[in-house]
Amino acid sequence: MTTRACIVGIGETRYARDKTWSPTTLALNLEAATCAVEDAGLRLADVDGVMPFPGLSNVEEIAANLGLAEVAFASTVHMGGASPVASLLHAGLAVTSGAAKHVLLPAGWAGYSGARARQTVATDAASMPGGGIARDYYVPYGLTAPPQWYALLARRHMAEFGTRPEQLGAIAVAMRRHAQQNPNAVMRGRPMALGDYLASPMIADPYRLLDCCLETDGGAAIVVTSEERARDLARPPVRILAAAAGQPYPADEIVSRKDLFRIGLTSAAPRAFGAAGIRPSDADFAQIYDCFTFEVVQQLEEAGFCKRGEGGAFVEGGRIELGGELPVNTHGGLLSEAHVVGMSHVVEAVKQLRGDAGPRQVAGAELGVVTGFGDFGDGSIAILAR
Repeated sequence: MTTRACIVGIGETRYARDKTWSPTTLALNLEAATCAVEDAGLRLADVDGVMPFPGLSNVEEIAANLGLAEVAFASTVHMGGASPVASLLHAGLAVTSGAAKHVLLPAGWAGYSGARARQTVATDAASMPGGGIARDYYVPYGLTAPPQWYALLARRHMAEFGTRPEQLGAIAVAMRRHAQQNPNAVMRGRPMALGDYLASPMIADPYRLLDCCLETDGGAAIVVTSEERARDLARPPVRILAAAAGQPYPADEIVSRKDLFRIGLTSAAPRAFGAAGIRPSDADFAQIYDCFTFEVVQQLEEAGFCKRGEGGAFVEGGRIELGGELPVNTHGGLLSEAHVVGMSHVVEAVKQLRGDAGPRQVAGAELGVVTGFGDFGDGSIAILAR
């Protein structure tokens, strides 16, 4: 679907950790969706495809509450945090094949005022990645929440390649610095230095508090259409040059893998870059799904920005900060802007390619990469261009 599908609308709600604000997940999805459709210069009646995030909303309630007269295409990608970016592939195929004209992808949740990850697992073990395997072999050993699951990967990487806490800290510091330039970032006004990171309490070795993404309320959404239809719309389109997704093997378990560091992105990234006809080094920026600091290191390696084992050194020295060689998560990411299940990474990429990112704008940005990471290593990647 190279250059034939485009993102033409983006929308966001407020992002917050505010005890006085208790929005419903449905309300956040609807607000973000309405903003995205309006941004595209469309009417709600023009939307005939819906792809909601798994488990947070469904097509029926989105369509009914938005008053969508006809939904010709409906789909949900079940890949956890990899779902929004993986959904770009499905949406792009829908609009270029004629299955739909305008596909809406909403993703909002009450991740702060509603149930948190540990609470969800405690009441429904089947909600864990891996389902029964995780319930029977992870929970009894105290691995009941994402920091504990993914700490296994980070600690092994440290043992094999010498990755240091200070390198993980460089990621946390970079995300916080970027958030200071983002008026919608939850952590704006709260600067952080490496010393603050190293002093933060240990959560699940090697993850400290400041290695972990935020729990927030908020929603984001995009609209995808064909290049032909995009020409008549209000905003400059952002082309989806390529998108791909993949899973590790086995997808439902971490510690029994022959190659612990092979994730879905390992196979998806070469396919995406090959289809787009570019190399990782051609990208002007990257929005990397940063549920935890090490996952930025791992995805940079597996996507081909550097060799496996070199990610720790790659993120040092300001290389991933604004003004550096590869600005990463220019909005602050899940670590410092908000956790909107990865959709805000797509929104930020569109802002950068439109030239609408304000003080955090990457000068001359023409090509960007967005990734997703979900469950026990599901991965997705999209290559976007102005």
